[in-house]
Amino acid sequence: MTNTPQTHAVPDALDGIGDRLREERERAGLSQRKLAGRLGLSPSLISQLESGSTKPSVGTLYAIVTELGVSLDSVLRGADDAPSPRAVESASPTPVVNPGSRQSIDLASGVKWEELSAVTEDGVDFLFATYEVGGASTPDESLMRHHGREYGYIVSGTLGIQIGFNDFTLEPGDSIAFDSERPHRLYNKGDTPVKAVWFVVGRDSDNRTNSL
Repeated sequence: MTNTPQTHAVPDALDGIGDRLREERERAGLSQRKLAGRLGLSPSLISQLESGSTKPSVGTLYAIVTELGVSLDSVLRGADDAPSPRAVESASPTPVVNPGSRQSIDLASGVKWEELSAVTEDGVDFLFATYEVGGASTPDESLMRHHGREYGYIVSGTLGIQIGFNDFTLEPGDSIAFDSERPHRLYNKGDTPVKAVWFVVGRDSDNRTNSL
């Protein structure tokens, strides 16, 4: 049997993400000021993110969802109480995710994520990442760290990765795995977009992400 790709446009998951972040913050019983204080951010930034007037960076989005104790998937898909992977998989007509049906999110600093899994899996972020020219996971040379472990494979472009005091350059075909608790930053080091397949496993195992 041949799978027919879906060609309908999928809306950017960033549409409405501010409302979902606000709902999760209120569900956690936190004010914008208190959440901002826990993350070392300004209350005005939290307000701008929730209103949709500002896009989050990779580091900021990870920090917020981890602090609120919610999965990235639930924020992207808008699922209030996501069923287990087994339940979703049994109800799904196909485990295949075609390019035209990927849930996507355009973040600040020239980064785009597309979900590669058809099912919700706790503690696993399975993504196709694009770093536009000049794009980076965190702005202004800042570093981020969070619980879990990351695995990446470069499809095209040149990706720079700073992990602690070490700098690495990844070309097409290169792969990397590292402890996400080590301060790190991912950035496009070339003059063409970077395309990469990325896993983050175990991010939900704790409740705090720090941007440095």
